[in-house]
Amino acid sequence: MRRTVLVFTVGTILGAMAGAVGVRALSAEQESEKRKVLDTTDLADVPGYEVRIWRTDIGPGVVAAKHYHPGTECNYVLEGSVILEKEGEAAVNMKAGDAHCVRPRQILTPRNASQTDPYKSVVVMISPKGQPLAVPVK
Repeated sequence: MRRTVLVFTVGTILGAMAGAVGVRALSAEQESEKRKVLDTTDLADVPGYEVRIWRTDIGPGVVAAKHYHPGTECNYVLEGSVILEKEGEAAVNMKAGDAHCVRPRQILTPRNASQTDPYKSVVVMISPKGQPLAVPVK
């Protein structure tokens, strides 16, 4: 009987620990910033330039990495809200349905304004061909 209780107790503790680890892993995955490129097309009448369209998702409460974009970036918020901190300028607060454009090489730090809801946007950037979507800044 004692052995059964001991096995049950140890099993319950190990199960709870495994569950906690799984929840933390899922939480960490949801809290990241993700970009998914939807399309890249050369600009027909502007040699050497392209337009790129991507989706950005930022988890609840996440402060994304400081970065800049090599071209003009225009954001349309699909869901949630974001505080777009712009180095040397006032922050921009955006919510679903809002749009905002940022000049090339403007240093940004996006912050999901919500601790519970994700932020989702579609971004369009016109830039010289072959440039990265974003360039990290220390």
